[in-house]
Amino acid sequence: MMNDTLSSEQQGVLEQIEDRNVETVHLQFTDLLGGVKSVSIPVSRLEKAFTEGIYFDGSSIEGFVRIQESDMRLTPDPSTFTVLPWIHDSATVGRMICDVVDTTTDKPFEGDPRRILRRAVARAEEHGYTVNMGPEPEFFLFERDDQGRPTTNPTDTGGYFDFAPKESTTRIRQEIGEVLAEMGFDVETNQHEVAAGQHEIVFQYADALKTADNIATFKTVVSSIASRHDLHATFMPKPITGINGSGMHTHISLFSDGTNQFHDDDGEFQLSETAHQFIAGILDHAPALTAVANPTVNSYKRLVPGYEAPVYVAWSYTNRSALIRKPASRSPESSRIELRSPDPSSNPYLALAAIITAGIDGIERGLEAPDPVRENIYEFDADKREEYGIATLPGSLNEALSALEGDDIIKNALGEHTFEKFREAKRTEIENYRMNVSDWERDQYLDSA
Repeated sequence: MMNDTLSSEQQGVLEQIEDRNVETVHLQFTDLLGGVKSVSIPVSRLEKAFTEGIYFDGSSIEGFVRIQESDMRLTPDPSTFTVLPWIHDSATVGRMICDVVDTTTDKPFEGDPRRILRRAVARAEEHGYTVNMGPEPEFFLFERDDQGRPTTNPTDTGGYFDFAPKESTTRIRQEIGEVLAEMGFDVETNQHEVAAGQHEIVFQYADALKTADNIATFKTVVSSIASRHDLHATFMPKPITGINGSGMHTHISLFSDGTNQFHDDDGEFQLSETAHQFIAGILDHAPALTAVANPTVNSYKRLVPGYEAPVYVAWSYTNRSALIRKPASRSPESSRIELRSPDPSSNPYLALAAIITAGIDGIERGLEAPDPVRENIYEFDADKREEYGIATLPGSLNEALSALEGDDIIKNALGEHTFEKFREAKRTEIENYRMNVSDWERDQYLDSA
């Protein structure tokens, strides 16, 4: 019997569940730092979840609320329903991503990362833009020791675009791609990256909210499939000294009425004035943006010269030494820019919200992008960078967080609640890191001090 209180999309989920014999549904959301949280319900409770939500203790979630205001509610988004194909138990398992409701006000929770991204998207929509984004998240596959603990021993000795037999994890990466395809991803490329044990699977761009949902799902799939093979997948930006780290290059374009607003046949590199203004906004807010898109102390071990990671606040055409580049494209629809600094340790909802807000601010203020840099900036010395007016990204989480504290535009994008919680968590991380004695320090000073 049809429930008239449910939307057609919610009814459609119930029909899929019946057709595919789903017995359990995971309801997922992310905490402040991007960790995926989940509660499982039997399908018999799903109608109630749609109409009344599922209550949980928000005080137990990183960055949410205090204990005296802890009751919160999950509202499943039916557009995110999918089956988890890697779970091959007797029961089929489904999944939906949820929005978080503050039960004290019965309104969307201001600290829900998904809501924060929705707000940034709405700001772009006020100007008539749909924001399309395409991420390239990289990751490492490492072996586990005899006790099942993660090591930093790569699963292969391959390099960029290497293939079997040298690249022994080709089949695992292929399996990840197949699972993603079953879940509705359009996988574009699947390859070994530069460092041993490092991989990248690129999936097609989508609107910003779906892209953030896809990143969270992608990380869950990669980790789950790796565990099935007794391996450990990590999205840590720089797990091993002296080799390339993992980034999450993010491609961006703005569409309006089906037309790519970043494309101009007559523009330099076929980029429009709108694209130049968006670029200028990102460059203007780059220091503060870095705190959100590169949110761990380890992130800044990746953001150093010499390992293909961007550290210089500049833009260019195809040039990978700049923070932003305009990739080669074969059609007006594919004209876009690529921001190369984000890494996959970031909360995807917050990172994409900050990127969009910075770019839209550039459009609203009519900012002019500086001249593009055509040379390899990695080869510039300090004097030449100064001559070109090229600044450097923050060299530590402490520097980036200080920049965020002084940038009202990016702070407001996060909202007061999330900014304060984020700052508190990151200041604690910085202090813990400062007080920790590392193996490097013992090796360097134990015998000589």
